[in-house]
Amino acid sequence: LEKMTDLVAVWEVALSDGVHKIEFEHGTTSGKRVVYVDGKEEIRREWMFKLVGKETFTVGATKTKAAINIDAVSGFAYEYTLEINGKSLKKYLENRLKTTNTWILNLGGTDYRIVLEKDTMDVWCNGQQMETAGEFVEDGTETHFTVADHSCCIKAVSSGKRKEGIIHTLIVDNREIPEAVE
Repeated sequence: LEKMTDLVAVWEVALSDGVHKIEFEHGTTSGKRVVYVDGKEEIRREWMFKLVGKETFTVGATKTKAAINIDAVSGFAYEYTLEINGKSLKKYLENRLKTTNTWILNLGGTDYRIVLEKDTMDVWCNGQQMETAGEFVEDGTETHFTVADHSCCIKAVSSGKRKEGIIHTLIVDNREIPEAVE
């Protein structure tokens, strides 16, 4: 792999299937543009006469839409912004905090990243969508699944407050796991 001499931007994006690294090379003399997702080359363009514009691609198992905008700031200075699903990275991540819960835990020496998509109740573990079984219980719902022979359950109960909404709690082997902040 040639050395990335024109690397101008690196982003880390947490999606349901994992945290993805996006790297962008922009050769302002050659007009070269290269996009890498998790170290794999997704786009390569040589000799682009137009130095500003947009490169679109997808990220991760969920094929999430992404775009890098290249804008001239002044003279030969450029600004690079990443969009995920048509939103700025900042807006996307703010929205994601409202629509997902993430837990990081270690079972038998292995790290697991579990993500709940609240709108669909889909559960992801280390990049794989999990088989789940949901059931209604007295105070809400429980979503059951298994990780490395450990029984896991996400309990959803009403907070009783309209602003807070539903509280999701991950329980593994009868132990509550604190939510991670990504």
